[in-house]
Amino acid sequence: MEIIVIGAGVGGLSVARVLLAAGHRVRIYEQAPGPRTSGKAVLIWSNGNAVLNDLGVSLDGVGARIDRIDALTADGRMRTSMNIAHATDRFGFPTKAVPRRRLLERLADGLPGDLVRYGMSCRSVTQDGDRVTATFGDGSTAVGDLLIGADGHHSVVRRHLWGDGTVQPADFGTWQGLSPIDIEITDTNRHFMITGREGACGLMPAGDGLLQWWFDVRWSPADRRPAAPLTELRNRFGRWASPVPEVLAAATEADLEFFGHHWNRIPRVWGEGRITLVGDAAHTMPPTLGQGANQTLEDAWVLGRELAGGGDEPVVRLRAYERARYPRISLVSRMAKRNPANWRIPPLLGRMVPETAQTAMLARFSNRLTEPAVLPAGGREIIDRTRP
Repeated sequence: MEIIVIGAGVGGLSVARVLLAAGHRVRIYEQAPGPRTSGKAVLIWSNGNAVLNDLGVSLDGVGARIDRIDALTADGRMRTSMNIAHATDRFGFPTKAVPRRRLLERLADGLPGDLVRYGMSCRSVTQDGDRVTATFGDGSTAVGDLLIGADGHHSVVRRHLWGDGTVQPADFGTWQGLSPIDIEITDTNRHFMITGREGACGLMPAGDGLLQWWFDVRWSPADRRPAAPLTELRNRFGRWASPVPEVLAAATEADLEFFGHHWNRIPRVWGEGRITLVGDAAHTMPPTLGQGANQTLEDAWVLGRELAGGGDEPVVRLRAYERARYPRISLVSRMAKRNPANWRIPPLLGRMVPETAQTAMLARFSNRLTEPAVLPAGGREIIDRTRP
C-alpha cells in the first residue's frame, strides 16, 4: 500500500521503519525545515527498547543505562526506591536515558535518504472511497491508501478527526535542561525524583557527561513567563538538599526550555476510515511517567502487527490497531494525568512499596512485553520471549 505519514518525529520514523520492512511504500511529510536536532533527553524503558530492537534500532553507545529510581524528599530522605535493573533482567531490555536527537538519528539510520520531505506543513486531510489526500501549505497534495497522523501535540490530523479543544492544559509545567554538569549522579546509573511543597525536581544521567534535569511547578496557560526563570528556580528550590543546589548553580539560562503539561481523553476509536493517529497526536499526556516516547513506539509496533495481519480491508485493520492499543494507553494516560511523579508519598508509606513494582507496571503498560505476535522486520520473525 501507499502510506502517507505526517510528522518525522519518533512516531513518524518508527512507523516508517515498520511499514517499509513490511513492503509498503511510505512517504513522510514534516513541517520543520530539516531534521530535528533540538530537545532534551527521553527515558526509553524496557517496553520501548524492546520495540526498538524489533525495528532493528540499537541504543548501544548512546545515553546512560538507568538501574534505579530513587524518590526523595526535599530534605534528602528516601521516599521510595525502584529497582529498574529487575525489569531489565525480567524482560531482557535495559532502560536508558537518551538525548532525543540521538534517538531520532538511530531511528533514521538506514532509511531512504529521500523518505522525508521537509518544510511541508499539513493544512488539511480528506478521504474519498479508497484514497486519502493531504494538502500542504504550499498548495501541493499527496494521495495514498492510508494516512498516519504522527504530528504531535498540535496535530492537524487529530483536529480533522476530533475537532478543536480536545487537548486541555494539566496542572504542572516543566523547566528542563540537558547539560554537562559535573556532579556524582551524572556518572551513575541512578535517577532521582525529588518532591516538596515547592514542586518537583528530576535528575537523570544521559551519557557523555550530560545530565537531564527538570523542575515541575504549578502552571496554567494564563501564567506570565518569568523574565529570569533560572533566578526564580534558584529562589524556589535552592534550599533543597544536595545535589539540587549544585545543579541550579551549574545551569545557565541558555540551558532552559519550558513546556506546559497537556492531556486529552482518549476515545476507544480515534481514527476514521483510512486515517489513524500515533503518539502524542492520539494521546497527549504529562511526562510524569516517562512513557511518552515508549507508548509512541508501542503504537508503531501494534500498527505494524495489525497491518501485517492480512485478510481484512485496511480500514478494518486500522480499527483493530486502535482497539488493541486502547486498554494500555488509556491506563498510562490516566495515571500520567494524576502526576504520580509529583506525589509526596510519606517515607514511612514509601518503604512499603516493593522495589520491583515498576516491573509489574511496565507489563501493564505494554503490548510489546505481554502480547505474543509476529511482526515483519527486514524479513525476521519476531517472537515474544517474555511469556513463560
